[in-house]
Amino acid sequence: MSALFPIPQAPTPVDESRDPDRPDEQPARRRGPSPEELLAGLNEPQRAAVVHAGPPLLVVAGAGSGKTRVLTRRIAWLISERKAHPGSILAITFTNKAAAEMRERVEDLVGRRARIMWVSTFHSACVRILRKEIDKFGYKSSFSIYDAADSKRLMTLVLKELDLDPKRYQPRAVLNWVSNQKNELVDHEDATKEARNHLEETYAAAYTLYQQKLRAANALDFDDLIMTTVHLFQAFPDVRENYRRRFRHVLVDEYQDTNHAQYSLVRELCAHDVGRPVAAGGADPDAPDGDGGIEPSELMVVGDADQSIYAFRGASIRNILQFEEDFPDATTILLEQNYRSTQTILEAANAVISRNKGRKAKNLWSDAGEGERIVGYVADDEHDEARFVSEQIDKLVDDTAVEPMDVAVFYRTNAQSRVFEEVFIRTGQPYKVVGGVRFYERREVRDALAYLRMLVNPADEISLRRVLNTPKRGIGERAEACVDALAQRDGLTFWEALQRAEDAPGIATRSLGAVRGFVEMVQELQSMVDAGERADVVLEAVLTRSGYLAELEASDDPQDETRVENLAELVAVAREFADEPVLGPSADPADAAGPDAPTPGLGDFLERVALVADSDQIPDADESGGVVTLMTLHTAKGLEFPVVFLTGMEDGVFPHQRALGDQPELEEERRLAYVGVTRAQQRLYVSRAVVRSAWGAPSHNPASRFLDELPVDLVDWQRTEAAQTSWNRPVAAFPGAGSRGTQPVRRFGTAAARADADARGKTREIPSLEPGDRVVHDSFGMGTVVTMEGVGDKAVASIDFGSQGVKRLLMRYAPVEKL
Repeated sequence: MSALFPIPQAPTPVDESRDPDRPDEQPARRRGPSPEELLAGLNEPQRAAVVHAGPPLLVVAGAGSGKTRVLTRRIAWLISERKAHPGSILAITFTNKAAAEMRERVEDLVGRRARIMWVSTFHSACVRILRKEIDKFGYKSSFSIYDAADSKRLMTLVLKELDLDPKRYQPRAVLNWVSNQKNELVDHEDATKEARNHLEETYAAAYTLYQQKLRAANALDFDDLIMTTVHLFQAFPDVRENYRRRFRHVLVDEYQDTNHAQYSLVRELCAHDVGRPVAAGGADPDAPDGDGGIEPSELMVVGDADQSIYAFRGASIRNILQFEEDFPDATTILLEQNYRSTQTILEAANAVISRNKGRKAKNLWSDAGEGERIVGYVADDEHDEARFVSEQIDKLVDDTAVEPMDVAVFYRTNAQSRVFEEVFIRTGQPYKVVGGVRFYERREVRDALAYLRMLVNPADEISLRRVLNTPKRGIGERAEACVDALAQRDGLTFWEALQRAEDAPGIATRSLGAVRGFVEMVQELQSMVDAGERADVVLEAVLTRSGYLAELEASDDPQDETRVENLAELVAVAREFADEPVLGPSADPADAAGPDAPTPGLGDFLERVALVADSDQIPDADESGGVVTLMTLHTAKGLEFPVVFLTGMEDGVFPHQRALGDQPELEEERRLAYVGVTRAQQRLYVSRAVVRSAWGAPSHNPASRFLDELPVDLVDWQRTEAAQTSWNRPVAAFPGAGSRGTQPVRRFGTAAARADADARGKTREIPSLEPGDRVVHDSFGMGTVVTMEGVGDKAVASIDFGSQGVKRLLMRYAPVEKL
């Protein structure tokens, strides 16, 4: 808390053994702070929320409006002024960190008795209840709680037991469906009854067996914790009444992020449809119930519909938008004074969010002054955008009191961090990526690079084993062990043993077929490498031919869409590298000069990536300066920074491509933009790229519609589209806007995008060759065709290049001309 809102120290406990009539004794002190101290520093709406009593209360807390201060002061007010027993208070937050902070701040106000109250997340509160009550459902109180990894392992066993095709029914996708059912309080029996097609029937069967195995293991998963508690209250009214009597005051933070199950839990606890009055102020939950009836608990929810950005996790914005319908006698208080940002930033945020329909109108304002104008920048491409951000950070650090730790760079998807990481590494700017794994450490990126390393160096057994059954292709641990035994017996490398898998002792016929298919695929891909094919073309062929990309695109798991975008970004990295007029990261620059400079090869690309990945170990920053923070907009919620860079402001990027034709999703994207803008305290930068790579192909994205919605007079455009250096396009009247609708927006990972890129990788015609024909290769020179296999784009030629040896080339890609 700042000095502007002083919090008194916890009072010294009164020694009740002292006689108050003795003149040498100090008079008994008041327990807790005075009303004036509790309300000090609060504005009028905040005070009204703190002292409210009676009907349900909705506090619409705009960004930066001091909602945590209101929550903690209200709890202290309940204890100190309304004499509520601390054990009768249940405060729900969404993170353990927020719960711990709230408990600590209340304890600072009223002393250690605050430790009796329940301040926890939804899940933690449900665990406490279930530990005591779950025996009524036949579980032991020592039940285990399965995390995401445990749940995935269990679902994998379930799908195997049901003999389901792992390519069509992936554990993550089925678990995602099951989670959605549980968030809607649909158990496995109801899910089975409500299944509308064969796919849902199959998912329901997996859900049923999954629950049976959980029960047999005396375990619950995270979604079970809330669903089971709600079902407990509904099935056992006496248990529900016990907790209704205990919790006389229920406070819920971030109410806009609640899902249906969480909403139902609050309704069950608060009992706003039952009860008779009792004494005001609540009662000791341990005291006997004298009249056999209870009044509904006092409910206070705090939230902001304009910051509801978690629909993909099951959050329902209706819970806050329709609060007054759910509770007709409810009171609503708006907190509109912002203590975080300048008026310029708030006006921009208000202008953007006002475009959403059906929202409760509010207008954030600040007495912090107008502040700096927003800075806008239109970059040629994503590299130019990252350079601009880096240069602006350096300028701020050099010319102002800003430190790197004061700066945050926001983007819509994790894949966008890659270019910022590489630019920051080159410029020596210390940074950290929050809420996500570094780009080159992400699983799908490591898988793709393992394929490439194995193609360049088949002796790389670690990379080879990583991709041997990734994606699943029927080469299990037993088959791998058989091949390994052959390698050990005959002194072969693992790759050599794979090529002789028929000699592996004990290998099953089905596994042998899968190994042969894998070897054939690898040899085809290696022919591209031998032909000197570009790194990006080889990578695209790997992702397609291996089935890796198809598996991700067929998945229902939302995380797999992000993985596809990350792979698209990796292809863009490879294409950028292949277009560079250099040999590689360790080559002599002098050798790269001139028109005859060789094209960088796949080995050079892998060396570049390895060096960048090694540089991810960021040096320790100066203790006083810290590091720049990189994060997605979803991760940024609840945080604040003096300086914010809001990047990638293009239709198709932000707002995301999938939201462009869907009004509810577009409104959620606008709320995400509102969250991003309101994270900034003093300075806000917005930027976009005219061209951004997608699958290595240039994607011409129009300006984000959210840039159009910023008031023109608030933005200082340092560079507009008219100033771009690489090509000329029509310029709209608004300097930040592009020509929306005139350029196709390409979605990362679509078949069309890959087809375009693939077409550029094979512009050469496939020559018709026969054994004995003379040919010339761009890298290997003159050669003679020895054998031909296959036809059309599957044609493979073995060509003797003399001193270069015999090369087996896939003619679809090989730069070969017939003489």
